[in-house]
Amino acid sequence: MNFVGSVLSEEEQVSIHRESLRLLAEVGIRFLGEKAVDILEANGARVSKEDRRVRIPPELVEQALRTAPRTVVFDARNPALSFPMPSAWTGLGMDGTAAFALDFATGERRYGTRKDIENALRVFQAMDLAVMAWAPTCASDTPAPSRPLHEFLGMLRFCSKHGEHELHRVDQTPYLAEALIAIQGSEDAVRAKKIASLIYCPVAPLTHDGQMLDAYLELGSLDLPVMIMPMPVAGTTGPASLYSNVVLANTETLSAIVAFQLAHPGRPMVYSNAVGVVDFSTGGFMAGASETALQSSALISMGRYYQLPTTSTGCSTDAKEPGAQAILEKTLSSMTDFLTGADMVIGIGEVDCSQLLVLEQIVVDNEIAHHCRRVRTGIDSSEARHLLADIAEVGPGGHFLKCRSTRQAARSGEFTMPGLVDRHPYEAWVERGRPSIYTAARERVCSILEGSVVDPLPDDISARLDDILRRADAELKED
Repeated sequence: MNFVGSVLSEEEQVSIHRESLRLLAEVGIRFLGEKAVDILEANGARVSKEDRRVRIPPELVEQALRTAPRTVVFDARNPALSFPMPSAWTGLGMDGTAAFALDFATGERRYGTRKDIENALRVFQAMDLAVMAWAPTCASDTPAPSRPLHEFLGMLRFCSKHGEHELHRVDQTPYLAEALIAIQGSEDAVRAKKIASLIYCPVAPLTHDGQMLDAYLELGSLDLPVMIMPMPVAGTTGPASLYSNVVLANTETLSAIVAFQLAHPGRPMVYSNAVGVVDFSTGGFMAGASETALQSSALISMGRYYQLPTTSTGCSTDAKEPGAQAILEKTLSSMTDFLTGADMVIGIGEVDCSQLLVLEQIVVDNEIAHHCRRVRTGIDSSEARHLLADIAEVGPGGHFLKCRSTRQAARSGEFTMPGLVDRHPYEAWVERGRPSIYTAARERVCSILEGSVVDPLPDDISARLDDILRRADAELKED
């Protein structure tokens, strides 16, 4: 009796796919950069050299969907923490590249740093439902040309779970490749065990970033998985209709799959999204709106339609600080993703439209996910849960506290035992200092940061990563 849901019917899934094929063939996609256009043209796509618009025939889309693997393992430095997709349960992914961090000691909102990445990933490492790390904030204290490398390698150093991040330029790729080989020992090992993947966001509407796409095509020889995350916003960079914005996001995803699969057939792809809606009163982007959650659920259904590993942004909020609004919106956007059956929900640890990293929020979001996971598993109706004999034995007016089945239930997974939520009676809660969910989360963060780094890299490998970053700082120049 699992609690499952879908916002799209089978007929609607087919309709979205057909509309996407029509847009690709008739309207086309603009591909900037040096590599993709030539690859697409050589395989039969129609290319307009003047505006770099590429019209992709349906047969190329179908070919790409055939060669894209149906499964992928997000390997981890610690093999026990690897995460295969599709998954029987929904894991959590860190949110990425916020501009700001909330200083854990002072409460000051400031630009993120390398130390914030280290602390956040150490907390993320300790979360039991967390499966995919992402550099959660920008390392503003590093040179801009090499900044993504500092973020990427900081993530891999301080978290032994699978790591995902982004590069912005082709000239950054040799340094990342060298770092992965240093960590894993050889190119063959990098290809065999995929401890790192790339996040790729098309530019809505219907455009592909040249430098980023070229960089990711360059890294295709290492077979790094690519998570494709379109981000059209209904009402601004996308049409002001939830259905049409879903079509646009799906179209952009399919166009990216075609480019990556034509270049390197069989390269792992992950179908994802980070769609949103416009706030019609301010023009701002809304990540925590119910309409955003509905679109995410629809796109999870489309990922399942294509039988691809499927993730989604979720656990999202527009709240400017931790608190009631953040928990409300994060619970809504997580629950819909869980019920639709995403392999992973990406977005924990941040508020303010994913622009503010908050260490306590990582712990709170893990707690929210536990409750969503419990709802998703539904009601166990197996014979072992038929306690009708207990009802007959207790009879009218009795109670079940002395039943053996009640004692056993207290230790079962059927009843959630919260890690942060306070369920003491009122008087005991007052006596304990009126703690909130964030009070308990802060205590957990303190405990984690006071401990040792889990699964640290060997000193010699850390030294090699430091050397790679020093060279990148010196050699990479401003655009």
